Amino acid sequence: MNVSGHTLDLFGPSEAALRTGAAAPPPPERLADGAVLLRGFALADEALWREALDAIVQAAPLQQMVTPGGHTMQVRTTSCGTWGWTSAESGYRYARLNPLTGQPWPALPEAFRRLAHDAAALAGFPGFDPDACLVNRYAPGTRLSLHQDRHERDLRQPVVSVSWGVPAVFLFGGLQRSDRALRLTLQHGDVLVWGGPARLRFHGVMPIAPAHHPAFGPDRVNLTFRRAF
Repeated sequence: MNVSGHTLDLFGPSEAALRTGAAAPPPPERLADGAVLLRGFALADEALWREALDAIVQAAPLQQMVTPGGHTMQVRTTSCGTWGWTSAESGYRYARLNPLTGQPWPALPEAFRRLAHDAAALAGFPGFDPDACLVNRYAPGTRLSLHQDRHERDLRQPVVSVSWGVPAVFLFGGLQRSDRALRLTLQHGDVLVWGGPARLRFHGVMPIAPAHHPAFGPDRVNLTFRRAF
């Protein structure tokens, strides 16, 4: 498999390790057909990505959106890229303008694009080019109920989810909401990729337990890369 000029085996050294010369993280974990967990993949170039994240949040502050049912979301969110994910009483959708500022969303940093592209390639989805990145910040006690990511035009494109900050218990279910969900503890730097047969699996996050991370304090930050259009 070729990623950014390197030939990689799925269970060989990661692109992150090749970029930095650091020891390779654990081999990818196959969770299901089309779903792969890359432990520690987002630790390389961490300082660069955190700097980019700070700039995004400064330009497009985190906000608590309203669900179609009229409830205020627990999670604080923002976006970067051509499209931003939004929620209102009228429904969920992607929009070019930030409803809080009326301005376009911040551009997707090249470091973010490369991270998502490389992770997707290692998981078996070469050529992934996201045009939307949803940023979620979870305070202690915050949860995200089971849902599907199905508002994207091309469901053949995978979802790439990056975890930073305190640990989270991620629920990875089946194609029906009632299916039993696998519980995964995601640590700082872990990347989860799902697509193909797993693309429409229900997923969510258990309430964030009290903890502390040196860079993110008590919170968990999640970046979700998608190809919206």
